[in-house]
Amino acid sequence: MNHPQRLRAALEEDGTTPLIGVFDMFSASVAAQHYDGMFVSGFGFAASHYGLPDIGFIAWPDMVAFVQRLRLAFPRQHLLVDIDDGYVDPETACHVVQQLEAIGASGVILEDQQRPRRCGHVDGKQVLPLEDYLEKLNLVLESRRDLLVVARTDATEEDEILRRAEALAKTDADVILVDGVRSVERIHRVREVIGDKPLLFNQIAGGKSPRLSLSELTALGVDVAIYSTPCLFAAQTAIDQALSVLKEDDGRLPEHTPQSVGVADCLALLEKNISRSHAKVPAAR
Repeated sequence: MNHPQRLRAALEEDGTTPLIGVFDMFSASVAAQHYDGMFVSGFGFAASHYGLPDIGFIAWPDMVAFVQRLRLAFPRQHLLVDIDDGYVDPETACHVVQQLEAIGASGVILEDQQRPRRCGHVDGKQVLPLEDYLEKLNLVLESRRDLLVVARTDATEEDEILRRAEALAKTDADVILVDGVRSVERIHRVREVIGDKPLLFNQIAGGKSPRLSLSELTALGVDVAIYSTPCLFAAQTAIDQALSVLKEDDGRLPEHTPQSVGVADCLALLEKNISRSHAKVPAAR
């Protein structure tokens, strides 16, 4: 099976498939030790690559280049890529989708926001007229060969959420995402209106959506869960704490212990990404 087919097969299995948000090659290296699926998060990439908030700064060639590096280092991982609004123009969206499919992405998420865009879990989002988004979505669907496409709505009013979710489910999109969904009851209602179409749920620390386990999501009929920022937020916390301790200790490094990471541990992790090592590394679960 190719990469999109493998992801589709994973979604057809019992339970909810988790995809972990990564923001650079190093966070992906750590995530690959624990999970066999990655979400290439726009939030994380904007923070890592540009040092800017996720409000529309990402240039599509940068995202394509990042996914290409990921695929070379992680040939077995599912790679679901956030392409925001398709970088505004429908023709650009189609071009990016074809580029990503050619370099081995498993799937993409295309949202219905209009510029200026926002993270799906903050206030101030604006959405395109449904007809405009459907036109862009259908062009993307026609331009892909086998790539999995997630249709995402950022609508916030309940009636509009359900209207859009139902309309998206009638397209050839593979999966539906309502971002920033605020309650279990809303998940139930979305699940009802989209019928048998696979459903994706996005969790982010401090976001709008409830904190739910994979078992709870499975019971709600959710097929795939993306965790946008656990690596990014953990890195911010750990780096801040480590540098605070270093400053307090007058620049003396903490004693290296078996529980801490040193040179050898870091190199061992990175050596797994070298192409000649791939045949020796089992897929994570």
